[in-house]
Amino acid sequence: MTMLQLDGVARRFRGGAGVADLHLAVRAGEIVALVGLNGAGKTTLLRLALGMLRPDAGEVRIAGTPLRRLPVSAWRDVGHLIEVPFAYRELTVRQNLEMAARLRGAPLAVVDRALPAWRLDALADRRAGRLSLGNRQRVGLAAALQHDAKLVLLDEPANALDPAGVLLLRDALSARAADGAAVLVSSHHLDEVARIADRVVVMNRGRLIGELDATGHDLERTFFDRIHADDLEGQPS
Repeated sequence: MTMLQLDGVARRFRGGAGVADLHLAVRAGEIVALVGLNGAGKTTLLRLALGMLRPDAGEVRIAGTPLRRLPVSAWRDVGHLIEVPFAYRELTVRQNLEMAARLRGAPLAVVDRALPAWRLDALADRRAGRLSLGNRQRVGLAAALQHDAKLVLLDEPANALDPAGVLLLRDALSARAADGAAVLVSSHHLDEVARIADRVVVMNRGRLIGELDATGHDLERTFFDRIHADDLEGQPS
């Protein structure tokens, strides 16, 4: 089943930046890595997929339903982290996770599982504002994933994570996909996301320009070659 589909989606901003003609499908049970240089449009694509931005053209569908007709209840099955983690600085780690669970209609028991899963149990009663950047990122990831979402969208989720946190993230995303969730994760760390991705989609200059073989040799060089070739095609003759 296709959990997320973008058909011809476009959005322009003042000054000419934006995204154009986006066609992407993410199916249940797969992890799709969206890779590109900073400024390629990855965050804009994710914000469009979540309805945070309205497209100028095209359509976004979640589980087959156009975003504009998606019932509020359907968002309970979506987990996301875009740009900054969900964490109210004045609340404790536990309170933040409990709030996230309530917003999605999940039982508070999920928090008791999430705290040790993300190695946050020793920090459960600490205010989020007193956490390191890496631990705040863990709180945001726990909030996005603790309710066993069927569709997960994460923007640069490894930001500020230490190696142990990266391993926790890798295991958590693999587990969600194994349980049937569709996962779309953006990153400019190609080697890291390629370890768990079923497909690697390349974005450049606001467009999706193809896929990479995640098992291919010298993946980073192939990526930069693809970007360079696309940049040359975009230059005026």
